[in-house]
Amino acid sequence: MFKFLTKLDYLLKETFLGLYRGGWMNWAAVSTVAVLLFLFGISLQTSWQVEKLLNQFGSQLEVSVYLEPFSRGESIETLVAKMPQVATITTITKEQAWTELVKEMGISDIEGATQQLDGNPLVDEIKVKAINSQVVPDLATQLAKLPTVDTVQYVDEAVRRIAQLHQGLNWVTVTINLILTLTAVAVTSITIRLVLIARRREIEIMQLVGATSTWIYLPFILQGITCGIVGGALAWSFISLIQQFLNQILVNQPEFIQFLSNGLQLTSLQILLLPVILLSFGATVGLIGSLFALRQV
Repeated sequence: MFKFLTKLDYLLKETFLGLYRGGWMNWAAVSTVAVLLFLFGISLQTSWQVEKLLNQFGSQLEVSVYLEPFSRGESIETLVAKMPQVATITTITKEQAWTELVKEMGISDIEGATQQLDGNPLVDEIKVKAINSQVVPDLATQLAKLPTVDTVQYVDEAVRRIAQLHQGLNWVTVTINLILTLTAVAVTSITIRLVLIARRREIEIMQLVGATSTWIYLPFILQGITCGIVGGALAWSFISLIQQFLNQILVNQPEFIQFLSNGLQLTSLQILLLPVILLSFGATVGLIGSLFALRQV
């Protein structure tokens, strides 16, 4: 145990010594990683939020199923309810629809209006809510094949546009993050390389007295990982502050904005997962940068 603590003490001292000697170059590495992870975290969070918003819109999206004349909704309710893509169904009889329509038109004599049109001209309607937006087209196709179904209507233009925006944002995000990742790795590698050059004489002495390569270069690897983790912590802090600021703004907004705000809220798992991903990504970038620097030794 004492031997392990001695080695750990040596590694920590050498790591912090390297960070101290790196000076402003360490700050350059940390800030570059922080910018990378900030944009990556924002894009990842946005991707989660848009996906949740799509699902929320999908759950609100109704497919209207209009039956043939003289067909009743209860005849196919069971078939519709058994479909795995269906969340809820609501049957509106033609009598209910006709009564509501006449009231909206301001006609008080419902029976007279019905007689003038030789009966109720409407048909039974079943409003179907899907479990998410992705299954709506397939669900509509299956509903149209049911017996006594005349037409199936749904409006998915807004959901389709959001899905296209989501896909476009993902491509832009991947490209930007790839460029920034290469930049962060390069800056971290240069920082470690400069510290290696500054400590060249010490390294040569350590090699002469029999120190292994692992103990000589492991502190430099830890230095790169530390820069990455600090950058990840800074990125997470900025993202959390921005999220809190936006939540305060959206508190007293109209109902539709509140609906969007609820859709943009992350789940408890995502809230816990985001800092873990950022810190892990930062540590990985620092590790890769350190290994690139050590390859040139």
